[in-house]
Amino acid sequence: MATFTKQFALLRETADMAFATLRGNKMRSALTVLGVVIGVTSIVGMTSLIRGFDTSLRDSINSLGPNTIFVQRFGAVSFSSGASFQSLIRRPSLTVADAQAIDRLAPAAGLVDIWLGAGPPQPTTERVFYRGERTRPLPIMGTTERYVDVNFAKMKLGRSFTAQEVQRGRAVAVLGHGAYEALFEKRGIDPVGKSVRVGAIEYTILGIVDKRPAAGGFSLGQDDFAIIPYTAYRKQFGNERIRRGPFGGMAAMVVVVPAEGVSRDDAMRDVEAVMRIRHGLTLDKENDFDLVTSDAILAVWDKISAAILLSLVVISSIALMVGGIGVMAIMTISVTERTREIGVRKAIGARRQEILIQFLIEAAVLTSVGGLLGVVMGSGIGLLVNLVSGFPVSLPWWSFALGLGFSASIGIFFGMLPA
Repeated sequence: MATFTKQFALLRETADMAFATLRGNKMRSALTVLGVVIGVTSIVGMTSLIRGFDTSLRDSINSLGPNTIFVQRFGAVSFSSGASFQSLIRRPSLTVADAQAIDRLAPAAGLVDIWLGAGPPQPTTERVFYRGERTRPLPIMGTTERYVDVNFAKMKLGRSFTAQEVQRGRAVAVLGHGAYEALFEKRGIDPVGKSVRVGAIEYTILGIVDKRPAAGGFSLGQDDFAIIPYTAYRKQFGNERIRRGPFGGMAAMVVVVPAEGVSRDDAMRDVEAVMRIRHGLTLDKENDFDLVTSDAILAVWDKISAAILLSLVVISSIALMVGGIGVMAIMTISVTERTREIGVRKAIGARRQEILIQFLIEAAVLTSVGGLLGVVMGSGIGLLVNLVSGFPVSLPWWSFALGLGFSASIGIFFGMLPA
């Protein structure tokens, strides 16, 4: 016990000497930790933004329903599987007839909708005008009367269009909440029954879709859209069967919600079978369409976010390495300047280990202070961005631990070499 007490007292005395040395060289110490501060700030700040975006994106995807199936010509899932772009653009476009066939021939499909102008390769975007107001370019989709139901959305005002309005190609529209805010809400105008212009065509507003869930109230654009009957869409933007543009076809998606009591896998098998028959695919040929679920979208995003985080850690590590080299340079100067002090200490009985510990403590304290400052500044940047723009942020404990752990390790490693 006495030996332990003696060693602890010696360690505390060594630490006091290290702190005194740092306080005596404030400018040099501050410049030394600058690289560490920058590295840790980037780790914590960017992690908070990426994690916040991740949470908001997952909320938006999950709001579509965990069992919803999207049939696409191609998308992120195709690219993530390694398919070549040349082979993807040769795929046939999806059509309203595809959606009607699935609705008629797939017994496991409950609700089926077609979204013309949505998804890859080229979504249809136009500004919506009301008198002197206009929105930014919004996705314009041609759908059936089932759009609100397959999205598990709710109407804030008015109603969606009916099957008869779709069949007759009526010039009616339903706006997302983002368009409603831009054109009507801030002026206190009831939009139902008002006429808006989409491109060169006038449409009568039937209703407004309510806001969708979003982390921290931040929208990723999921409320910025307008829908019109697909028959009216064809009149304005053309038939989806006509191949056009550099990618050879109109953007279109078929959206399927499984029937009640039917599993998603069973519904996917039915949908796949119908689509393969319609596209004349034999058993030895791969699908020329994508079946996408929320799980598949999230799996692709997980790969992307993991790559982003890895890149962030690598880039931040470079900054920390630069800071570590600064620590090594300063500690080398410090050791050289204090050669006489070291000699005196050794002459009166200080052991090599005790001198080494003193310099290690100085280096570790320098980088740990830099790590703490970096954590505070990184958190502040994330919170400031959230305050100014509403962008969601998340401050996971492991990002703090990662920053502090990196900074302390840099101090110990680079401080040990000159010591």
